[in-house]
Amino acid sequence: MLASFLRSIPLLRRRWTPLNFSNPNVVRIPASQAIEEETIPGYAAARYYPVRIGETLKNRYQVVGKLGFGASSTVWLARDMDGCRYVTLKIYIKSASLGQQLNDELNIYKRIDGASQKHPGHKYVRSLLDSFDVDGPDDKHRCLVHPPLWESVLAFLFRNPVQRLPTPVVAVVLHRLFLALDYLHTECNIIHTDIKADNIMFSINDDSVFSDFEENELQDPCPRKELEDGRIIYISRELRMPKQLGPPVLCDFGSAVLGDEKHSEDIQPDIYRAPEVILEVPWTYSVDIWNVGCMIWNIFEGGSLFTGQDPEFQTYRSRAHLAEMIRLLGPPPPSLLARGNLTSKFFSEEGTFCAGIPVQEHTPLEERETTLQGEEREQFLRLVRKMLQWEPGKRSSAKQLEMDEWLQAELHK
Repeated sequence: MLASFLRSIPLLRRRWTPLNFSNPNVVRIPASQAIEEETIPGYAAARYYPVRIGETLKNRYQVVGKLGFGASSTVWLARDMDGCRYVTLKIYIKSASLGQQLNDELNIYKRIDGASQKHPGHKYVRSLLDSFDVDGPDDKHRCLVHPPLWESVLAFLFRNPVQRLPTPVVAVVLHRLFLALDYLHTECNIIHTDIKADNIMFSINDDSVFSDFEENELQDPCPRKELEDGRIIYISRELRMPKQLGPPVLCDFGSAVLGDEKHSEDIQPDIYRAPEVILEVPWTYSVDIWNVGCMIWNIFEGGSLFTGQDPEFQTYRSRAHLAEMIRLLGPPPPSLLARGNLTSKFFSEEGTFCAGIPVQEHTPLEERETTLQGEEREQFLRLVRKMLQWEPGKRSSAKQLEMDEWLQAELHK
């Protein structure tokens, strides 16, 4: 027994050694060609941390390759040399550009980490493994370390030529999402506020997906653009399809807020904004439920329930969004209008919509659903109606929705 213990000691001290990513066979992109984050409107190079493939951050995380980019961060696959595992690094633009938002997001993750892990929804919420600041040329940059995931529901959606998720996939995504939301709402007191198809990602139970990514970068380096100031812009590399997809996981808590505080601020992606958000009625957890109702229609029916496209201004406007809600759901109840700080901007004292834009002829959900038939169709529409209610208090909770009859029937087929 002692001999077995002594043999195990070197394993406890085991650490991956850094890899050499200096393969010279690189495709170089002309400096005049805008790529990746450079194509984002308002892009400023100085705001981004100049990541280099092969560099090691915090003397622990060696960058393997680029997974993606956005307006506020770049995302990288890395080797956790202390933990002997692959991780994802989300490296934000310089801290001065984001301010309090960085600490707010970190506090959300700390609250999740401190909540009960016995709830079944816990494993469908992305966890935070580590966080630290790295010094850039002009400022510090926050780095969040997560378990690596595959691709988003949105990316998976575009693999289908008709750009709709198959019914069995929709059912699994919805079921796990409701479990995740019930966990966030009841155990963590957190409102996500930004649920969309690119914030839900499939997990991977096969590390060969990441080792193959690493080997591809070593043998065939990704194309890149080298600038005069020494900065390198890399082309993102996709992870290959895993042999088996893991369950969907709810990610990105950059816009999340605490549910045990009062809220009336403007939140959510435009087309997913709940009516109480538009009217500036104090809102709570049920904004997430409305959000899911809109999103699931988007990925299952292949089109959005609402666009908010204003014919006069040719862009999103709240009045156009409200007109679309009325067309679908009928007029809002007086009880909701009475609580809105912005109600008078869109409705008369009698509750008539008077925002200078016509409401099209009433078109109920039944006339817009084109995928299902018979009783299955009616069950699905009942599920959507449980989420898309004018009055926040009339929407079902995440726990109730997780037990919905259509959802349970699809899961047990």
